[in-house]
Amino acid sequence: MSRVDEQDTMREEYDFSGGVRGKHYQAYRQGTNLVLLDPDVANIFKVSATVNSALRKLVKIAPEYVSKV
Repeated sequence: MSRVDEQDTMREEYDFSGGVRGKHYQAYRQGTNLVLLDPDVANIFKVSATVNSALRKLVKIAPEYVSKV
């Protein structure tokens, strides 16, 4: 699809006058720690604190399963 084919969805009330170009550029270049959970796992772990707690416990009891990247 070319840019000509795309529908313009910008509204007149959008105001980017206070925006800062490249504000998060360096952080983005360093990568992300975003991890997608499968739906069945996400149903168990509703918030990141519970995921972090479970993973910390797993690291303590089974460190051989933790990737050393």
